[in-house]
Amino acid sequence: MYSFSITIFRQKEKSNFYFLKRGDGMIYVTGDMHGDESRLYDAQWRKLKSGDILIVCGDFGYLWDGGKREKSVIDYLGSRKFTVCFVDGTHENFSKINRCHETIWKGGHVHRISGNLFHLMRGQIFNIDGISVFTFGGGESDDRLVRNTEESGIWFREELPNPDQLAEGARNLDEAGLKVDYIITHEPPLRVKSSMLLRKGQSDSVNKLNGYFEELARSVKFNHWYFGSLHEDRLVTADYTCLFEKIIPLGSKEQPK
Repeated sequence: MYSFSITIFRQKEKSNFYFLKRGDGMIYVTGDMHGDESRLYDAQWRKLKSGDILIVCGDFGYLWDGGKREKSVIDYLGSRKFTVCFVDGTHENFSKINRCHETIWKGGHVHRISGNLFHLMRGQIFNIDGISVFTFGGGESDDRLVRNTEESGIWFREELPNPDQLAEGARNLDEAGLKVDYIITHEPPLRVKSSMLLRKGQSDSVNKLNGYFEELARSVKFNHWYFGSLHEDRLVTADYTCLFEKIIPLGSKEQPK
């Protein structure tokens, strides 16, 4: 287990909805994209403007097989006047992501995929015009046993974080005084995931990363937590939003519409 220096968990008093407008644009969040090109041409996407930042909660999926079509999509994403960032999920080609150039963006470590397209590395805190955002990708695939075969060859053990990444996340949060404005992950904390699966009548499938996030949720003060993975657009509680297809402003605490 990775302990934090103090334990703080309190219900925060917040308005139901407020969004964050930067000097040169807005910050938005969305859920798993899975390399679906149709997402790049829908009405929500077309509303993104110059200077905006879109953060994807994992399972980005556009960096996969290295083909010509993929390259054209990556070039398209990197050439937008807005910035696209993503935390990794469980359906990523980690070999390709990890070969991309590592650099610093907004105070945290990233892989620059192409132009204005970035992979937000695990356990980082980004300062976006005075707004602190902690990011941590990864998870555990429910279909890993099927995908982890010689025939498929599309499962990567890197989907689960290693001890160094977990320790770096805890260290960065400690250095920030256990306080950030927003948290963006692919997986949710253990209690949130368990309650959502129970609501759907599904078996409780949790992993060590859910436990790590549970400890983080009890120890860190934050305004709101956004996550993907469970393929649902829903305000789960006053503090947690699950995202899939909707694009919402960072700071939104309403049901995604």
